Amino acid sequence: MTPGVDLASRWLGGSVVAASDESFGEKENLLVPAAAAFEPGRYGHRGEIVDGWETRRRREPGHDWALIRLGAPGTVSSVDVDTSFFTGNFPAACVVEGCGAEGYPSPAKLLDPATSWAELVPRSPLRGDAHNTFPVTDPRRFTHIRLSIFPDGGVARLRVLGHVIPDPRGLELLTIDLASQEYGGTVVASSDDFYNSASLLIRPDTARSMGEGWETRRRRDSGHDYAIVRLAFAGRVHRLIADTAHFKYNASAEVAVYGCGDETPPATESPAWEPLLPRTRLQPDTRHDLAVSHAGPVASVRIDAFPDGGLSRVRVIGGVDPAARSRAGYRWFNSLPQAQAVRCLTAAGLAPELAVDVASQRPLTAGWLAGSRRQLPGAGDLAALASMLEGGAGG
Repeated sequence: MTPGVDLASRWLGGSVVAASDESFGEKENLLVPAAAAFEPGRYGHRGEIVDGWETRRRREPGHDWALIRLGAPGTVSSVDVDTSFFTGNFPAACVVEGCGAEGYPSPAKLLDPATSWAELVPRSPLRGDAHNTFPVTDPRRFTHIRLSIFPDGGVARLRVLGHVIPDPRGLELLTIDLASQEYGGTVVASSDDFYNSASLLIRPDTARSMGEGWETRRRRDSGHDYAIVRLAFAGRVHRLIADTAHFKYNASAEVAVYGCGDETPPATESPAWEPLLPRTRLQPDTRHDLAVSHAGPVASVRIDAFPDGGLSRVRVIGGVDPAARSRAGYRWFNSLPQAQAVRCLTAAGLAPELAVDVASQRPLTAGWLAGSRRQLPGAGDLAALASMLEGGAGG
């Protein structure tokens, strides 16, 4: 499995919500999308200006920490504690922990002893001016990360690589961008990423420059470029948005879009691809909102760009397929830390004892709900579970 996306990225909405200290370098620097930079000899009122999070020198026992809210909750595959340009002032060691929380808890709530934190990276030594990458094997879904450094010092960037597991509750009522990274959409193949990766096509933000879109090399043959996206949810597509923002002299001249119902995208030339959008002329530096008529459901799309790629964003607007919503519900619930799973069940109306019992039976499968009718004391419990897990009502 690939390392995935940076779940903490500012592009996905990640934020540093609190830190023990930021005397020399602001905590927000940890999640700046660009690589760290440093210009020696630049000083301000706090000392030399650094591109990272740097705390004061400790003269008392203890250690420093920062709390990060992930932009897209998910499972973590690795963590990069980047100490670039910190040479005589990097921390000696770090610990990385994760927790699963409902809603938008305050720093005080996250730091409450009652909040359960799982150790993702045990106390490990750090190297200065280096990418310190640690593998993570915990399979659970986390919403927040706590980085602890010992005893103090500077960290340039924090990257939390992993795979998005969206909370699907209520999405069955909405029309969404089925391809968006914030829900777990993934670019699985592209013909050419010479200047910029095709993975930028499905970022949920708006590109601020041509450098934040997909750009391939100039073609000198009769072929064309393409990108294949595995959608976050299979669904019925209503509209496609092809945005060439900032591409003024190198935008793709035309696009055609194909869809497939298979969750595993087929080969590029497979006959399983069905037309969603015929070959359509594009204008430079323009957001094109294009109607689609397709019975669906579609789980993957292929974007063909003629003659080569100069696209900012692609949106696949549609409704989540009921079967996909059910699969997403079980995947989400089965991945929650125990305490969060119990909180979700009690919030849905189950009695605390029943909530603990249900959460302890995980992993649940699609057949579990139908087979557990006798275990649930009331129709209300069944309806609450059906709504949460499958997006429907029990009966």
